[in-house]
Amino acid sequence: MSYTQSTAPLSQPLYGASFGAAVQRFFKKYATFSGRASRSEFWWWILANAIVSFVLSLLALITGGGGGVDASGSPLPPSGLGVVFLVLLFVWGLATFVPHLALVVRRLHDTNRSGFWIFIAFVPFVGGIILFVFEVLPSDPRGARFDA
Repeated sequence: MSYTQSTAPLSQPLYGASFGAAVQRFFKKYATFSGRASRSEFWWWILANAIVSFVLSLLALITGGGGGVDASGSPLPPSGLGVVFLVLLFVWGLATFVPHLALVVRRLHDTNRSGFWIFIAFVPFVGGIILFVFEVLPSDPRGARFDA
């Protein structure tokens, strides 16, 4: 069954999700490992996370979060503001780790795969590639078996 952005309940995937709707649903379904997530829900969140992480990393770098070296080549400690941005980046990573795992599991469900396929990422060299391919695949209607 296909839903529009205004009528899709949180228990169903939102096909054709907008950027804002995908980010909003990501946080509303914070640690929900059941159900499914459409490709648009998944990839819009990946983009949002990449933007936030890039901006925080860039701000940490610009403000001296990594320290540096002085004229004689001696290392300098990180600056106070740089450390603030590094801490914010770390907190962002912690705050989005579990919901990101839940989103990957829901995306796997939408392709009619068990969430345990997420562990394929631990296989050296090819695991991450296989998981990426699964995330890119189109929805499979048989994945509805994972709905609540």
